Amino acid sequence: MTTPETLPAAIRAIAATYPERTAVVDGDVRLTWAELHQQVIATARGYRALGLQPGERVCIWVPNTWEWIVAGLAISYAGGVLVPLNTRYKGHEVADVALRTDATLLVVADGFLGRAQAQEIREAAVEVAAQAGRSVDAGSPVPGLPAVRAIVRIGSGEVAGTVAFDALATLGDAVPLNEIEAVASAVSPDDVADILFTSGTTGRSKGVLTAHSQTIAAADVWGTTGEVTVDDRYLVVSPFFHSYGYKVGLVTAVLKGCALYPVAAFNADEVLDLIAAERISVVPGAPTIFHSLLESPKFATTDTSSLRLANTGAASVPQVLVERMQTELSFERVATAFGMTECVMATMCRAGDSDELVATTCGRALDGVELRIADATTGEPLPAGAEGEVLLRGPMVMIGYLDDAEATADAIDGDGWLHTGDVGVVDEAGYLRITDRLKDMYISGGFNVYPAEVEQALARLEGVVEAAVVGVPDERMGEVGKAYVVRRAEATVTADDVIAFARERIANFKVPRYVSFVDTLPRNLSGKVLKNELREDHA
Repeated sequence: MTTPETLPAAIRAIAATYPERTAVVDGDVRLTWAELHQQVIATARGYRALGLQPGERVCIWVPNTWEWIVAGLAISYAGGVLVPLNTRYKGHEVADVALRTDATLLVVADGFLGRAQAQEIREAAVEVAAQAGRSVDAGSPVPGLPAVRAIVRIGSGEVAGTVAFDALATLGDAVPLNEIEAVASAVSPDDVADILFTSGTTGRSKGVLTAHSQTIAAADVWGTTGEVTVDDRYLVVSPFFHSYGYKVGLVTAVLKGCALYPVAAFNADEVLDLIAAERISVVPGAPTIFHSLLESPKFATTDTSSLRLANTGAASVPQVLVERMQTELSFERVATAFGMTECVMATMCRAGDSDELVATTCGRALDGVELRIADATTGEPLPAGAEGEVLLRGPMVMIGYLDDAEATADAIDGDGWLHTGDVGVVDEAGYLRITDRLKDMYISGGFNVYPAEVEQALARLEGVVEAAVVGVPDERMGEVGKAYVVRRAEATVTADDVIAFARERIANFKVPRYVSFVDTLPRNLSGKVLKNELREDHA
């Protein structure tokens, strides 16, 4: 089957090729590819009935469920631009993204983890709009978010002023089938497919614009290199709001036709039960996922012999973990990889690579990707074995950042090279090893954390003069945050106060695990905080 060039074409093609094969399994819900396609069409018609026009943005704030899969694919089918949101976001973070993207629809899982998402957004939107200097229209569905026409609610019960997800099919009856099919057919490979937000060193999140052709290229090269087939049963633990869950997970399944098993909230015992019951074969994820499975009391009595492919690489991977994944978890193949939201797939280990290579490198450049190590100052390419900045070029490198030409120009040079901000070495055989970061970002449990964003939140705490946050090693999470805080002379702020304040304002994975109070922060002559010294202090 020829690889489709757009997401609507991909769902059509896989439904036509494997109509009766299982597409999605989520608890009691089982959908074939033909059934999934019909659900996507019906939902896309519902979006159209709510006024969605091609090119408009739709935010989806939903955990990994069959509803996310239908809702997300339907956004593309209706010609819209998918904007996935982190389920751990607070209402202010969601409202900020919705405002910046001029989102016309919000799809939320109201009640997930006991939260009232629709209410959170409404309460936060007014404040976010005021901070942005925008007027508030009290008569709109979400005062403070003037572009939003409706909130689509996934979940039981009723919430005033929202549209039930289950009602979209009925609403969509007013839209002729040939109309929505014409919209889907008109989607171009060069059209923006999705905007995934990744925090920047300025402390404010940046929207990464990716075309349909780029999203599909990333998923296709990962699936092909991982030898994913229609017979695989693919467990997606990584969240769909992340490129690893959405593109490497969901879009790969759409291209290859394998059965998809979404996991809304990771629980080691429940995942082990699912692996045994459904004979799961593919499980990508951060190292912490596999560590948790191995350490679960249930592991000793669980049949994991169906496992075939594990892909990891969100943090350094101990060689002993690779060995245990193969011998104890029974994976036939463990592959590490390197990528980022701006270029989802860049390098990956291949079948037959040694445990040492898998544990100590990120693999070789994938088909279609150019990899270069360059001098961070001059940009000149460096030879094998020399340490420098990792540069990437290829078909899955992003279009650019949303409404930020300056940041785009800083990231992608005139020759099309993406400057990753990571420092690495490539050996004679082409294997990449990441040795450091030009940026201060760290990875906690598979999630990118940008210290500037955390520092801005802590700066609002009464009694805090300034704060610097660094990533420090953690056996289970890879890295966690440590905040070095300078207090005012009279302040009585405690470490518990700092952590509690952060929990109220930022997603849990961003909240520092440790707090240390200092009189001053170490700085260089230009005033920049010397974070290496802070990391050394912790060590």
